[in-house]
Amino acid sequence: MPGIDECLIEAMALPGARGASLVDWTSGLALGTAGDSPVGDHETTAAETAELARAAAEFDSFTSGGTEGPPVEDLIVTTRAGYHVLRFVETSFDSSVFLHLWLDRDSGNLALARLRLRDLADRLVLG
Repeated sequence: MPGIDECLIEAMALPGARGASLVDWTSGLALGTAGDSPVGDHETTAAETAELARAAAEFDSFTSGGTEGPPVEDLIVTTRAGYHVLRFVETSFDSSVFLHLWLDRDSGNLALARLRLRDLADRLVLG
């Protein structure tokens, strides 16, 4: 079972991966990073993606359904140049972390990225 660094290395091995991070969406802090950041600073990217994750996780419109685990499975934001995939990670404590993968739009495979991030999130060992 991979830890944070191993998980991010695996995420960066995906076709078109430009950057990856594990972020705590309650604090906006990056717990680990790999590759590049869309804005040149991983901490800024972590804080900005945490705002998006927090909004999705706290609004009832997006969280209807099951009561166990993270409130949302994943989010996908499409930009002109890439994809941002946020995969929420179920943890034994408060499930307030997510994997963020930044993919190049031309060389990335969004379907494969979603499947691999789901697998990584399921196998990730925290603490």
